[in-house]
Amino acid sequence: MRLKLLTLALALAAISLPSHGEDLLDAYRDARANDPVLSQADATRLATGEGVDQARALLLPQISGSMGLSQTNGGNQTGHSRARTINGTLSQTVIDFSKYANLKAAHSASDAQEEFYQAAAQELYVRVATAYFGVLTSEDELTYAKANEDAFRQQYEQSDQRFKVGLSAITDVYQAKAYYEAAKSQTIAAQNQLNDAREALTQITGKPTADLKKLRDDLPMQPPAPADQDSWVKQAMQTNPSLLAQKNNVETAQHNISVARAAHLPTLTAGVSYGKGAGWSDTNPTGRYRDPASTTIGLTLNVPIFSGGGTQSRVRQSIYQRDAATDAMESQRRQVVRDTLNYYRSVIAGIAQVESAKASVDSGQKALEATRAGFEVGTQTMTNVLLAIQTLTSSESSYSQARHQFILNKLLLKQTAGTADLKDIEEINTLLQ
Repeated sequence: MRLKLLTLALALAAISLPSHGEDLLDAYRDARANDPVLSQADATRLATGEGVDQARALLLPQISGSMGLSQTNGGNQTGHSRARTINGTLSQTVIDFSKYANLKAAHSASDAQEEFYQAAAQELYVRVATAYFGVLTSEDELTYAKANEDAFRQQYEQSDQRFKVGLSAITDVYQAKAYYEAAKSQTIAAQNQLNDAREALTQITGKPTADLKKLRDDLPMQPPAPADQDSWVKQAMQTNPSLLAQKNNVETAQHNISVARAAHLPTLTAGVSYGKGAGWSDTNPTGRYRDPASTTIGLTLNVPIFSGGGTQSRVRQSIYQRDAATDAMESQRRQVVRDTLNYYRSVIAGIAQVESAKASVDSGQKALEATRAGFEVGTQTMTNVLLAIQTLTSSESSYSQARHQFILNKLLLKQTAGTADLKDIEEINTLLQ
């Protein structure tokens, strides 16, 4: 049974009727197919992965060919002469430490983007769930605001009637009207908030937000498993994808230092070239010639001597970039530790918060009934009645938010640990009705 609300109107407004609306799993499927943020992360991952093929290609044989055709105009007596050349070359890197280091850097950069993509995939679970429960919370807020407005309206009308028959002072009427007008304003704000919450979910799914299924009353209030915050931190250090991506970025930067330093070292390249040519003249038939094909095989050793200080500058630059990547990794590590501990403690605290909020609603309902009864016999003032209505509405709102946030905090804990997956969405989905 749902908790009793302010008045009969509030109770009718808050009753959950059987729903056939969209659930969380439906919303996630739409988001998985249409979310541009995840698609962007996927495209970035694939684009970065191409860097591995490009770096590897520089270590493989390079083949090129060319053909030239030229004509020389020599006047009326000499006529035209033409020449044709055909050339082909094949080269193979034998020793070039910069290319080897560049391939390693490309692998690390690709691994980093793979982890960033995994982080985006897990972030999608959280974004969808947050937007979904944002709609549910806003719907509850609108329900309470309307019921609150209706309760204050009834109180205002009752006060006005009592004043007209001489049973209360005009002050009670003014007070009740002030609360009623403020409640109408809150209803408008709640409706606007709900509209925006629906748009937030639509922004992710790419589809208009339909009626959503709500959380059932009997939520399992279970603590995290394992019930040890240090175990969660240890897990996050090993599997948080954003942290792993930063570690790969440090490796990439370290390889880039090797690339820069390798510019000081000699390179050795093997090559084969092939060429032949031919020529002829319009006025001199005997001037035709055909050069025999020639093939050249050799090794080219290139020894860098001085580059104006550019190589040393690139080495220093790479070291600075490595240091920056290391600092970014440490910053990410500390953030992960903080988030893991925060969400673990939030789940633990959330159990007590939900229970406390539920008890507050029960007490608020009883307090309102007692205050109204006291007002009828003259032991309570109109102000006390209005405050009791306001207190109950606030308790209902806190209870709704606490329930939704408890579910989200459990998902956020798993995301921070790097273990959030589709099963978590499916489990949350079983709590909807």
